Amino acid sequence: MSSRTVSATALAPLPEVRAGDDLAALVLAAAPDGLRDGDVLVVAHKVVSKAEGRVRRLPEIAPDQRAQALAAEHDKDPRVVQVVLDETTELVRAERGVLICRTHHGFVCANAGVDASNTPDDETVVLLPRDPDASARALRAALRERTGARLAVVVADSFGRAWRQGTTDVAIGVAGMRPLLDLRGKSDARGYELSSTVIAVADELAGAAELVMGKATGVPAVIVRGYSVPTGAGSAGELVMPPERDLFP
Repeated sequence: MSSRTVSATALAPLPEVRAGDDLAALVLAAAPDGLRDGDVLVVAHKVVSKAEGRVRRLPEIAPDQRAQALAAEHDKDPRVVQVVLDETTELVRAERGVLICRTHHGFVCANAGVDASNTPDDETVVLLPRDPDASARALRAALRERTGARLAVVVADSFGRAWRQGTTDVAIGVAGMRPLLDLRGKSDARGYELSSTVIAVADELAGAAELVMGKATGVPAVIVRGYSVPTGAGSAGELVMPPERDLFP
């Protein structure tokens, strides 16, 4: 019987990332053992967003009537609600103080991914990257240029899940891998042909990395080593349920 070992190693904490910072250089400086071919770098979206200047200052926000009404109804800061609406194509549900939104990327998540945790101060919120796949590709290319390593990059964020308690990190951007492993047509150990099994490996990598990344440690990136990712070009959009297959619209 063959055995496989997959490891997840946290990078050293990074300094506060600001717009224009060289994220690839920061990652390399924090990598305990460098980067190797086959590695998967899982990076929290917040450092990507900060480096790309995807932040909003609340004193600069003028909430409109809709934002003010939602804020009053759900006991929220109307300026934050305005930022959420700016990042939203559809307000899927507003209930019990939670705004479930469909973002411009197509993700369905709380508050359109707008977050006030791990920010420079109380008057700043961080948004999702404008194009997380492009962010992952750019970081991968920069790291490849400087190290020669052929690796995959996953940009991760924490999402809640319907019918499940708690959050888990998922992939919102990928580069250097396919995010899904399609096992349809293959056989299990008993010879049974799988007809519907498609594994969200990019989400699983993001979730595994979060175990060592944590939320309050200042560690925004993890190297996952030993897992053979599905090769080829892919997009995190492949992980989003198409509307025609959505059983719970």
